[in-house]
Amino acid sequence: MNPIRLLLVDDDPLVRSGLTLMLGGAEDIAIAGEAADGEQALAAAERLRPDVVLMDIRMPVMDGLTATERLRERPDAPEVVVLTTFHADEQVLRALRAGAAGFVLKDATPAEILDAVRSVVAGDPVLSPAVTRQLIAHAAGSGRDVRTASARRRLAGLAERERAVAVGIGRGGSNAEIAATLYLSVATVKAHVSRIMTKLDLNNRVQIALLVHDAGLLDD
Repeated sequence: MNPIRLLLVDDDPLVRSGLTLMLGGAEDIAIAGEAADGEQALAAAERLRPDVVLMDIRMPVMDGLTATERLRERPDAPEVVVLTTFHADEQVLRALRAGAAGFVLKDATPAEILDAVRSVVAGDPVLSPAVTRQLIAHAAGSGRDVRTASARRRLAGLAERERAVAVGIGRGGSNAEIAATLYLSVATVKAHVSRIMTKLDLNNRVQIALLVHDAGLLDD
C-alpha cells in the first residue's frame, strides 16, 4: 500500500519540525510538505495532493478555519484533522461543520496523532460522541434556535430509515451497531450513510452527527 501523504500546516516552524520528527518515521506515513498559514496550505494542497492535512487553527494571513472551509469545497479534497490547544472550542466546532474529520490536541502523543491520521483515511471520524456533546453544549448559547430550525428542516428531507441511521450516527454508533439496532445489513447501512451525505451535501459522519445534535433529535 502507498503511504499516507500528510501536509503539516502550522505557523510555528518548531511545531512543524517536531511533527515531522514525530510522524515521519512511521512506515505508512510520508510527509508531503509543510505550510505556515492557510494561503500556503491551499497552494500546497493543490500542488502536492496530500491525503490528510494536519491543520492549525490560529495562523496569520489566513486562519485554519477559512483554509479548511476552502479545502473541503474542492473536488477530491483531502481529509483535514484540526490541531488545537482546546478540546471544547467554538472554532473547533466551526471546523467540524466545515468538513474537518476531527481534531487532535497539540499535546497529544505521536501515537495519538498517527491514530487520528490513519482513522480519517479509513473513513472514521476522530471524535467521540462524548466530545461531540461537549462541543455542542459549548456553543449552545450562540444561535441555537436558528441552528435547530435549520437542522430540522434539512433532516426532514430524509426518508424514515435514513433518518434513523442519521440518529444512530449522532449517538456515536458504528455501521455494525446501527445495523444491529435497525435490523439491517451493514451494507444497507453504508448505502444509507452515502445517500444521507449526498442528500444533505455533507462530507463525513461528523457533520451528520452535528446536524442530528443541532436538530435536538437525541433529546427526543
